[in-house]
Amino acid sequence: MTAAGPADPDGPPQRNRPRFEDLPVPDDTANLRVGPDLHPRCSGLLPLVGVWRGTGEVVYPTIDGPFTFGQQIVFAHDGRPFLTYETRSWLLDAEGQVIRPAARETGFWRPQPDGELEVLIAHATGIIEVYYGRARTLTSWEISTDAVVRTATAVEVTGSTRLYGIVEGTLAYVDEREMVGQPRQPHLSAQLHRFAG
Repeated sequence: MTAAGPADPDGPPQRNRPRFEDLPVPDDTANLRVGPDLHPRCSGLLPLVGVWRGTGEVVYPTIDGPFTFGQQIVFAHDGRPFLTYETRSWLLDAEGQVIRPAARETGFWRPQPDGELEVLIAHATGIIEVYYGRARTLTSWEISTDAVVRTATAVEVTGSTRLYGIVEGTLAYVDEREMVGQPRQPHLSAQLHRFAG
């Protein structure tokens, strides 16, 4: 696996997600300078493409908290009309030291010709969500669940709304959850800086 060349100290990071150069089809890229061209249908999602890292906060009435977490989000593409989406999180103590791995998600952001956005997200905790939404501005997107499927061992989640936005060069988001008998309310928020792409 290789990464793109060194970063320009005065410009955006030139790094990329790890890639398999010997795949017989185009590999995902999180760097618009490397790999296949972004599909025209994904042009409205272009600001998201990259690797983002930062910290956030998790709160909810049914947990002791709030807790601080670190997170990496990767938005990548292979030239087709969707973005791949992957998150890895880790809990942090009061001094910012890693306690343990936390939530993981994977999925796809599928922009449609009419501007509607379909988003599919699978959680390592046994939950799969189907979201619909649209861009609110050129650099912000709001999505809400249409369907939530969960395994018998997963936490009861019945709905979610997420707002993502690029704010002064950082990726910020808020996730409101309706779960374990509680009304929809803020659960996660984070601010991440571009690490690669």
